[in-house]
Amino acid sequence: MTLIRKFSAFAAACFAAAFCHAALADDGPAYGPELEGFSYPHTVHDFAFTSQGQSLHMAYMDVQPEKPNGRTVVLLHGKNFCAATWDATIDELTHAGYRVIAPDQIGFCKSSKPAAYQFSFQQLARNTHALLVSIGVERATMIGHSTGGMLAVRYALMYPQATEQLVLVNPIGLEDWKALGVPSLSVDDWYARELKTSADGIRRYEQATYYAGQWRASYEPWVQMLAGMNRGPGKAQVAWDSALLYDMIYTQPVVYEFGQLQMPTLLLIGQKDNTAIGKDAAPPEVRAKIGHYPELGKAAAKAIPHATLVEFPELGHAPQIQDPQAFHKALMDWLAAAPTNH
Repeated sequence: MTLIRKFSAFAAACFAAAFCHAALADDGPAYGPELEGFSYPHTVHDFAFTSQGQSLHMAYMDVQPEKPNGRTVVLLHGKNFCAATWDATIDELTHAGYRVIAPDQIGFCKSSKPAAYQFSFQQLARNTHALLVSIGVERATMIGHSTGGMLAVRYALMYPQATEQLVLVNPIGLEDWKALGVPSLSVDDWYARELKTSADGIRRYEQATYYAGQWRASYEPWVQMLAGMNRGPGKAQVAWDSALLYDMIYTQPVVYEFGQLQMPTLLLIGQKDNTAIGKDAAPPEVRAKIGHYPELGKAAAKAIPHATLVEFPELGHAPQIQDPQAFHKALMDWLAAAPTNH
């Protein structure tokens, strides 16, 4: 039996049971597997390309400023985020004259959800580079948040001449969880977990990790964005790609290569973040020593040759959403003052 047929049979059975249960317990909007029905703040374009023998498409926003300053910024979203979650940052950057490209990576949000794909940060970087080439962007500042930070590092390592500056916003991957003792979960294990996704679960996790215990009504659309894909008819497809992506994150550390980054780099770190992939599956003694962002941010700044560290003492994993004013001031001041990579 082929992988795709095996997945289809397995997913169909799990989907039938899990979705029926979720529908009873978790009311709210239902979106399609490519986030159909959820509106983005700017026009969504599609980049069609072939990868690994498949016809795929990447959704992206390309927002032009009224008064261009000649520079381009690429925004790379995190694992539980989409391009739309950058809306306030897009507005701030375009107001300052930057052209802003905000893609959804393959496997996420409004982009393709292939049933069988060799996900790697290298592949996602190649896809992103191909998108940028297709729209005439030769050099850009790369800004990556969370998992997007791991991708931004990989992109900068693969395409250093195309990376003018690098900004990492509470990136994950500042430590190697596997080497520190977090046990491996199989893709099937991740898939079973993802099928249980609910708005309540997302909200509890985000309040504890992204927003340092706080909760505001303005965060709720991003909860429903994720939960809606997991209520819709493509739930199994969404969960399967999510499982593959978690496996990619766990098995492909970037922390050992920080010393190779030669472009000016800004680290924007919410100090109350405690994100660590697979932490809940780890034994207590391992959980106690991972996800300490006050230490991780300083260690990353020391390892990256041309790094500037800005710390937000009271913020969590998503400082750009929790305190946009403080976040954007730090970001815009650095973008204007820091040199670009030549």
